[in-house]
Amino acid sequence: MWRYIGQRLLWIIAIIFCVAIIIFTIMYFVPGDPAAVALGNTSTEEQRYEWREMYGLNDSYIEQLGSFLSKVFLKMDLGTSYTFKTPVMTELGNRIPRTVMLGCICLFFNAMIGIPLGVLCALHRNSPLDSGLMVGAMAGVSIPDFWLALLMVILFSLTLGWLPAYGIGTWKHWVMPVIAGSIGGIAINARQTRSAVLETMRADFVTTARAKGLKEFNVVYKHMLPNALLPVVGMLGSAFARCIAGTVVIETVFSFPGVGTYLLSGISSRDYPIVRGCVLVLAIFAAFSNLLVDLIYAFMDPRIKAQYVAVSAKKGGGKSA
Repeated sequence: MWRYIGQRLLWIIAIIFCVAIIIFTIMYFVPGDPAAVALGNTSTEEQRYEWREMYGLNDSYIEQLGSFLSKVFLKMDLGTSYTFKTPVMTELGNRIPRTVMLGCICLFFNAMIGIPLGVLCALHRNSPLDSGLMVGAMAGVSIPDFWLALLMVILFSLTLGWLPAYGIGTWKHWVMPVIAGSIGGIAINARQTRSAVLETMRADFVTTARAKGLKEFNVVYKHMLPNALLPVVGMLGSAFARCIAGTVVIETVFSFPGVGTYLLSGISSRDYPIVRGCVLVLAIFAAFSNLLVDLIYAFMDPRIKAQYVAVSAKKGGGKSA
């Protein structure tokens, strides 16, 4: 198992390195002049040249890429924002906890509501309850997050005045962002859980358990669900990454001061350090969340754990021989 973790960590480093090169290349070749945005249209070409020289933007692609990679991977420096004149790492340190908190709350509701709804639909398959919930799940998957967020602002903030439209001052500020960020995940989890439970219902061990005369409660909750939820747990890693990345739109609509609004401000102002830093942070969260879910999946499934043990024993025996 430790060998597997070490290999995955090396792959994560390689992935982050590739992401850094890709996002730097994209921002290098993207049209537009950050000097013109920073100094304004009234600035002269000489002023823009001096500004680009100050930030090293007049260097060649290879020189800028080498400087960027050395700062990121050797000095842990994501650069200084052109717009805010503050280190990107410092600003991300203030914003990441809010985005992660929002993503974790959304993931919690995704699992705690979506999984029971999927189990309920599977146990009452082809019933009006099943059909109604699946239609609702289809609608939840299809509704864009930003459209739902805008409708919530219009209804609960402008029309009814129940909830604030922006900011993070009190718990009320979190209600609409959490709902808007959770609806799609709840629908996906419900559909995935329903399919997994229906597939497990036809397994031989479930038929055997019922043939032995076990109560239906024990068959469902002690034999069926632990096996049916394995693929659902495997999907939670991508769900968490989707929650974190999806907050870009949610945070923008509700003016939530997280990584998403910071990234959007960097894109609109051609602030390359902000865009590169935010993309790298999102990639790191996605990679480590998938690693964590893989480890949980291996811990829950004895077959995978036995496979790792067998591979380690085989390699150890080969070395001793």
